[in-house]
Amino acid sequence: MVAGHRRRPRQTASGDARRARTIAEQPGDLRQGNQKSKHTWSASAPTAMSTPLPTRRQALIFSVKATLHRLLRACKNAGDSGLRRWPATTGHGAPAGLVRGESVSLLRASDREELRQLNLGKIENLRVALRAIDGVRVPGGGVFSFWAQLGRPSARRGYVPGRELREGCVIPSIGGGLCQLSNALYQAAIDAGFEIVERQAHSQIVEGSAAQLGRDATVFWNYVDLRFRAGVPFSISAHMDGDELRVAIRTASAAPAPAPARAQAAVVIALAKPGADAPGSCETCGQDQCFRRTDARQPRNGRRGVVMVDNVWPEFDAWLAAAGEGGRRLLVPLDGKARGKARYGWSTDCYERVHTFPALTLWRALASRMLASRAAVRQRASIRFRQRLARAYVESLHYLDEHIVIAQELLPHVWQLGALQGRSFDVLMSGLPMKHLQARLDQAFLHNPASTTLADFRAPPGLVAAEEAALARARRIITPHHGVAELFRNATLLPWAPPRAASAAPGAGFKIVFPGPSLGRKGAYELRSVARALDLRLSLLGPVLEAPAFWDGIEVELLGRAGDDWLREAAVVVSPSWIDGPPQQLLQALLAGIPVIATDACGLPPQKNLTLVAAGDSVALELALQPYARACRSFGEPFACAAGL
Repeated sequence: MVAGHRRRPRQTASGDARRARTIAEQPGDLRQGNQKSKHTWSASAPTAMSTPLPTRRQALIFSVKATLHRLLRACKNAGDSGLRRWPATTGHGAPAGLVRGESVSLLRASDREELRQLNLGKIENLRVALRAIDGVRVPGGGVFSFWAQLGRPSARRGYVPGRELREGCVIPSIGGGLCQLSNALYQAAIDAGFEIVERQAHSQIVEGSAAQLGRDATVFWNYVDLRFRAGVPFSISAHMDGDELRVAIRTASAAPAPAPARAQAAVVIALAKPGADAPGSCETCGQDQCFRRTDARQPRNGRRGVVMVDNVWPEFDAWLAAAGEGGRRLLVPLDGKARGKARYGWSTDCYERVHTFPALTLWRALASRMLASRAAVRQRASIRFRQRLARAYVESLHYLDEHIVIAQELLPHVWQLGALQGRSFDVLMSGLPMKHLQARLDQAFLHNPASTTLADFRAPPGLVAAEEAALARARRIITPHHGVAELFRNATLLPWAPPRAASAAPGAGFKIVFPGPSLGRKGAYELRSVARALDLRLSLLGPVLEAPAFWDGIEVELLGRAGDDWLREAAVVVSPSWIDGPPQQLLQALLAGIPVIATDACGLPPQKNLTLVAAGDSVALELALQPYARACRSFGEPFACAAGL
């Protein structure tokens, strides 16, 4: 049964003409049978089932008949050379072409707890089916067949018990709920003016549903099918967000003109009108004597949630624990606290179960060591790891998992796998979206074309598009990054976790400290230009990765890694980054009372002792550093390490 349908205002065929065309599309005997067997369920229908309980004998007879019908249809299909499964070729970008027909239907028609599991089963079945539907391209004159495209729904292929209307009852059935997709495809096809080759209506009609308007198409493997075609090539895009199923048919050129149409207000079609009684359900009918009743008895575990993370962020860890957003399960590469690995040190006390993936984590560790000196190759390996990790996480999902909290680095991969469709999800966002990040890198390379690192790697376009699409449908964006929060209306801004204290002497320092490493994306070129103009001496944290002789002509001191005393003689900390990671070192400086000069890439809001300059603006950076130039040039002892690194 269709869970709901909402249509936008548009020109549609009149009700009488549409119903006449719907009936005329069916063979005579089938048309007559449908007219005789249809029943309308309305508010006047009794709550309890008025028909006798189904028996095992009836079920056996139905199974035998269905098997015979399937065999006959299989023989007929074998001789149809035009029947085939069309490939999907649209990729992960925005669908192209002119929308000729569109359907938007509600995924959940009821919030009743006893119907929740069958609804979630239906959504999972739609999720599996959409992998075969979304992006399909059909050539002009080609026939689209629902079952040829999907194949047989079975548990082996990922289908689960969902809602199926059979003999007046809503029962759990493997692949149940696919009629919502066939309804949506049929509605989009008739709005596009396509030729309906085959379509059958539901035998029962729920008041206010698509069936009552003659805009439904029931399907049952493999002999009750939906088929349509057009004289021009067309494509189908189909996806779910948290609440709706959206199906659109597009053509590159004008499709055949629909039947005469008239203006019609938007229509919202639900499973039943408020107060109306739906067909009997195994979850609600109360008929414990029915042999089908045992099929519907599944454990109810309440609303289930899953958290998918990778490297630990203390801000997200504290939020998940305090807000109770941990849900039931945590998916993490390794239990860092149990294994003594700080990188994965997520708190686990607020979760009922923790799933780890040690084999994948070991593979990542080995790859990172082997590729430590090859940045671009290491980035590609990191993407491959997260792709594999995301697939492992998705395979661990249960169809009853309704809400997901997911780390940003896993988001595009899980989105591409389709696991977020039909679910609500929040994103733990640690940095800028890839689209914005890569635009900044491109701009930085235009400023500094001699850089060997600014153009060495870009994420695949499909991954960037997937992240953008997923972020647009996220329920919430959770982030401590001030710049990221400004990009999204649905952002929740977290405070940065306080860093460990570092020894410092505010007002008595004489060093200009650059918390590297020395890379183009960290603003090393802009700082080098200003250092030459003002004759500055610099103290550098981290390695010099841009070029071996990058700081030639400038007196520098290598501080190595940031220890507890790296701020001891600092007058100012300067970080003119184009893109940056967690601002822990800047927070340490601010906490110690040391002034900081940075860009908005640091993710910190305006505050005392923080001077923000635009990335790439050497003039503004020079003005900000001028007050410290004399102190830097006049300190007593020269640096231990001179130029020419």
